[in-house]
Amino acid sequence: MIDRGHALPLKRQAEVLRLSRSTLYYRPRPVPAADLEIMRRLDRLSLDFPFAGSRMMRGFLRAEGIRIGRCHVATLMRRMGIEALYRRPNTSKPAQGHRIFPYLLRGMKIDRPNQV
Repeated sequence: MIDRGHALPLKRQAEVLRLSRSTLYYRPRPVPAADLEIMRRLDRLSLDFPFAGSRMMRGFLRAEGIRIGRCHVATLMRRMGIEALYRRPNTSKPAQGHRIFPYLLRGMKIDRPNQV
């Protein structure tokens, strides 16, 4: 997409493609080997304990002698697409017997401050 040898300047190429110029100069850094090893271990642990979040995973890793913080574990889990499986609150279903109140502002034209 971006041709550095083209006669059109990089700035203009970025404008045509609607890209920020800073993206043209971004070079992704490789993942360190230590992080890759931790990610492999996190993958194995997540298969054994799918309910474990970053705090519990950090505990498992520290028990194995790997010194790592919870925020770094959370970052690696996010990068790998791993998240803890647990029941989340089901807030979109109304409780039995609760009535639905009417929306009283529907169709009302609001044309001055403090009207409603």
